[in-house]
Amino acid sequence: MKNSVFGQKIYSFLLDTYRWYLQTPERSLDQAYDAALKIQEIENKHFNGNKIDINSTMYSNSVMDYFQSDLKKLLKTAKMRLTEFRASRWFLDEEDQQAAQKAGIEHPSPSLVLEKLNFIDQVISKYTTSDNQITSKALVVKPQIPVSSVISDNNSLSVNTPTLPPKLPTQDSDIKPKSKLKADTTGVLPRSILSTISRLQVELDPNAEKEVIQNFRQTQRRTIISIRFILLLIIVPLLTHQIAKAFVVGPSVDHFRSDERIQIFLNSEMEEEALVNLQRYEERLKFQNLIRNAPALSPEQIEIEMRNKAVEIAEEFRRESSNAIKNVFADVFSVVAFIWLLLVSKSSIAVIKDFFDHIVYGLSDSAKAFIIILFTDIFVGFHSPHGWEVLLEGVSRHWGLPANRDFIFLFIATFPVILDTIFKYWIFRYLNRISPSAVATYRNMNE
Repeated sequence: MKNSVFGQKIYSFLLDTYRWYLQTPERSLDQAYDAALKIQEIENKHFNGNKIDINSTMYSNSVMDYFQSDLKKLLKTAKMRLTEFRASRWFLDEEDQQAAQKAGIEHPSPSLVLEKLNFIDQVISKYTTSDNQITSKALVVKPQIPVSSVISDNNSLSVNTPTLPPKLPTQDSDIKPKSKLKADTTGVLPRSILSTISRLQVELDPNAEKEVIQNFRQTQRRTIISIRFILLLIIVPLLTHQIAKAFVVGPSVDHFRSDERIQIFLNSEMEEEALVNLQRYEERLKFQNLIRNAPALSPEQIEIEMRNKAVEIAEEFRRESSNAIKNVFADVFSVVAFIWLLLVSKSSIAVIKDFFDHIVYGLSDSAKAFIIILFTDIFVGFHSPHGWEVLLEGVSRHWGLPANRDFIFLFIATFPVILDTIFKYWIFRYLNRISPSAVATYRNMNE
């Protein structure tokens, strides 16, 4: 019995494998067709139906690198599947086709196959002539690229660095790569004369004006995309928080906390604050009665006033407790919206990274040192514990949590120290290579 079951399993496995083999031409053609459709979708959506050109000025170089990587993968998939389609059709004979018909495998009509092949050839033919140039063009490094892309861990030039518009020259930000240039070799003429000649050659180039205009447009486009994406990162989570709190989380929390028997205070700190407010109201009531030269309030009147104030304070803290619970769930919606925005905006993230690289590394030495000292003094300086304490207490109150003093003190004792170590490591590891004069200025200002 066991042998018969095992034999049936082997027969079923071999039959499925043979069916997969018979379906190979159709499967390979569909995969190649899907890859060509994706290429056409990118062309229609981002390039107005034109070819994906690396020299296009519609997007920045980082965005073009993103499109080029997708193009390479899709072209590779289409070509490999077409090769698989041809090979599988060559191996399949008439007996296999008859076996496929007996097994119930329906092959597409010849007209449909020809239509798909023509479409694939039309899409791929745009890139076959320049397919070998895609990699070579991506490796070309233009002069005056951001220093952050030039300097790697081994202080060498990264060949996959995207070409970007030139930035304004600074005192030490335009560090030259280690590739051997005429200006870096020791010759008969001084380097300053050679650099002047090179600058004159660039200025006398008839295409210099066109390149300057193109670089300006790319820089302008990069700035617009970066500012728009930064605003989206701020506005979208805030709007999501307010909308979720008003229309989704708020009604649900109010529904479940509508009963008067619900606990008013979420933690002991709220209760202590309510007692302090009630005590201050009682003292204020007695003080006003004394300075008005009016008849003294009877104990019954004072009791009535205190009861009314207690009800008012209880209602206030009930709303504050409900608001804290709403904030917790609304913040979850905001975080989800923020993460979703990051996931769907990979190209914008690459653009904004280049935008900040040009801003930060385009500053002068004194500006860099000023910004570093400002951030270090705010987050890890002598007065930073007070700011961290206020921030943590505000977050705790926002979520209705008790401000645990032990946790706050432990956080202040560890987290700023970690930040300070990261700042010092970054200065020693990267900034000291990129801009040693900025490090010297920072040390002089810090002293």
